[in-house]
Amino acid sequence: MDFAFDNSFHDQLEGFYAPGDPEKPSAPKLLAFNPILAARLGLCTQDAHAAELAELFSGKAMPNGAAPIALAYAGHQFGHFSPQLGDGRALLLGEIVAPDGARFDIQLKGSGPTAFSRNGDGKAAIGPVLREFLVSEAMAAMGVPTTRALAAVATGDRVQRERAHPGAVLTRVASSHIRVGTFQFFAAHFGADHVIQLSDYSIKRHFPDIADAANPHLALLDRVIGLQCALIARWLGVGFIHGVMNTDNVAISGETIDYGPCAFMDRFAVNTVFSSIDTGGRYAYGRQPQIMHWNMARFAEALLPAIHRVAPDDVEAAKALVDAIPERFRAAWHAEVRQKLGLAEGGGDDAELIDSLFGELDKHSVDFTSFFRALAMLLRGEGAMMQALLPIADAMAPWIADWWQRIEQGAANPLELADAMDAVNPLYIPRNHRVEAALEAAETGDLAPWLELLEVVRAPFDARPGLERFAEPAPADAAPYTTFCGT
Repeated sequence: MDFAFDNSFHDQLEGFYAPGDPEKPSAPKLLAFNPILAARLGLCTQDAHAAELAELFSGKAMPNGAAPIALAYAGHQFGHFSPQLGDGRALLLGEIVAPDGARFDIQLKGSGPTAFSRNGDGKAAIGPVLREFLVSEAMAAMGVPTTRALAAVATGDRVQRERAHPGAVLTRVASSHIRVGTFQFFAAHFGADHVIQLSDYSIKRHFPDIADAANPHLALLDRVIGLQCALIARWLGVGFIHGVMNTDNVAISGETIDYGPCAFMDRFAVNTVFSSIDTGGRYAYGRQPQIMHWNMARFAEALLPAIHRVAPDDVEAAKALVDAIPERFRAAWHAEVRQKLGLAEGGGDDAELIDSLFGELDKHSVDFTSFFRALAMLLRGEGAMMQALLPIADAMAPWIADWWQRIEQGAANPLELADAMDAVNPLYIPRNHRVEAALEAAETGDLAPWLELLEVVRAPFDARPGLERFAEPAPADAAPYTTFCGT
């Protein structure tokens, strides 16, 4: 298979990475492959056998033109700065340019130790690999910017964590793997020249339209802030909780990256946390906008040497951009929720309506995903779904009356509006109990539940007969769901 690599990061940013080689697995076996994504990338795989794909996407065979490297970065982890992290269990094989001209990284994750492994084994277990494959594909299907999964391969080796697990390697595709932590590493260790070099490269690769700005580095800060505001609004809109919003897990491309202890909320609670390591609730559902603001402040600090070099007075402009983030996020968030609620732009009372909605959802512990589908059913004259969601009949009647009044201010046909709402509000998400059951089965060698769930979440908006169980939340008496870091 010809990847036609065009490795700009490797060729232009020597010193920003460490070369490495994947550890060869003993018996690679293809678990899953993404032919639609492969076609998007311009990869011709129709004549490739499963065994060939397994060798290519596990590191056993190195494709022509690959230049495997582990990227250097730092990061604030739960608020504490770690000056050197880096790709401890991942290798960037190289970049390819898709038929439409878009550039993508091809990375092996879980392929063995690197120069940044910090005494780790660099491996991945099958559970985290299949979780990332599943959740990233679900996010892509819902229209949330995200890295993607091209392949998952079992290695035939065991990985020791709290116990031994089957090992696996994920092939991740991203617009790039440049993170806020990448800028932090070079700002902390090398200073302005390296930050400028990295910023110039990032602008040329991701945002060439700002290259001629009066201060391109300030423009980069502005652009990345905008992308992060939009991304977190999308996360909140689908009930997604990342779990570890450290600065090394924030991609400047605006894509969701690093699906570790992530999960989707069932019954709404603004302080929901799933990660076993987030004991203080730093990355709870409702705190994600504040953490995004904090992370962008750290990005601004890392960029300041470059911003100052061009125009010292622009340091104040950078501060102003950071200070404006809450207002900027709130605009993105309201736009997101208006769409979910079927509201036209510009309603005078929308902010109050939206804020009171989330108070009601929290008060009544309503299933978040199903609620918006039930609202659309009300527009069709069917109230049974809504009543089934609420703890008591008409528990949210005052809010629903206010929403209905707002709907009537528009000219849209209610049935058309209901269809438009269903087109943006998913019916099927990776429900946590379904994900866990599928991963447990996969660990024993049974991929059928995982493959079925993957097929369901790849078409999240369209109701399909026989799949009703996938739209149901976990039983009310289920134990609290906890996720664990996959490292």
